[in-house]
Amino acid sequence: MVATIVSLAFDWSALAALTDTPGTRGRLRARPEDFRVEELPAYPLSGEGEHLYLHLEKTGHTTAHVVRELCAQLGVRDRDVGVAGLKDRHAVTTQWVSVPAKYEERLPAFGMEGVRVLETARHTNKLGLGHLRGNRFVVRVREAPGAADTAADTLALLVARGVPNYFGPQRFGLRGLNAEEGLRVLRGESRLRDPRVRRFLTTSVQSLVFNRFLSLRLERDLFDRLLAGDMAKKHDTGGVFLVEDPHAESPRAERGEVSATGTLFGKKARPLTLDAGELEREALSEFGLTPEVFASRRGDRRLTRVFLEGAELRPGEDGYTVAFTLPRGSFATSVLRELMKTDVDAAAGEPEDGDAEEGE
Repeated sequence: MVATIVSLAFDWSALAALTDTPGTRGRLRARPEDFRVEELPAYPLSGEGEHLYLHLEKTGHTTAHVVRELCAQLGVRDRDVGVAGLKDRHAVTTQWVSVPAKYEERLPAFGMEGVRVLETARHTNKLGLGHLRGNRFVVRVREAPGAADTAADTLALLVARGVPNYFGPQRFGLRGLNAEEGLRVLRGESRLRDPRVRRFLTTSVQSLVFNRFLSLRLERDLFDRLLAGDMAKKHDTGGVFLVEDPHAESPRAERGEVSATGTLFGKKARPLTLDAGELEREALSEFGLTPEVFASRRGDRRLTRVFLEGAELRPGEDGYTVAFTLPRGSFATSVLRELMKTDVDAAAGEPEDGDAEEGE
């Protein structure tokens, strides 16, 4: 029997790792430039249209803070500003933001310490949440002398087998406590009224259950195998299908062609069935939850693993620098946790990659 989990707080130590290589440990974010994130657009800009896209570089600010200043200085309504994702404060990040093109003449007056407008372009539609292909990360790990070879070995395993697609601590707020209030929202016990805050908090509960489901798969050697009842996703086309014969389909998973998905519960996401459904119900029951508590949510499916693109690692005097690209909605902390084997950013409370509304 698996022990009942009583805490709704995020805890890396409760989540199984994929690799058993030694951790490098080390220090992250000693300086903002140690953690760089480049947002990769989902589509090319047309060069014409009623929306002005701003390519921003920011240091020391959350995306929300920059958007508030943009609105205040240009006179734009908050609802007319578009972003594809949310980026961390403690990093140097680049991302696109859209505003109505009629405000273009006011842009030269915009000024904010730590923020630069790199370029502008017109496009036909407002930028929407999730309108990004992914993010390119370049991360320096300090205070880990001589650890580059160990990190390279672990990185090679992640490139070959994929990365556990855990929601990182950024999804769970300061001290990882968002899910506690999120559960109160789902049960009708919260006094919070802001609908955006309520949605974000309830995503923490969805994310907590997903993380436990994924951890159980890792614990039981099911990371790159499939179960009867799994809803598997094809990595090349994005097609999702029901696994009826796991013995026939698992070789495709072992080759990295398909992966299992987990449920972000809600009215439009049906729970898994058969053996996979039993595992999913086990994850739910450890938190005393049932699918019905998520009836107010839309729901979605999420891949249990993702694959790195362009992975590189360079040794440094006091550690190493690692670079990689992840698809949207995936967290760099899941990679860094495998490399370092520490509670990476466990005390964070701000979004890193910006898929905050996934599963709404």
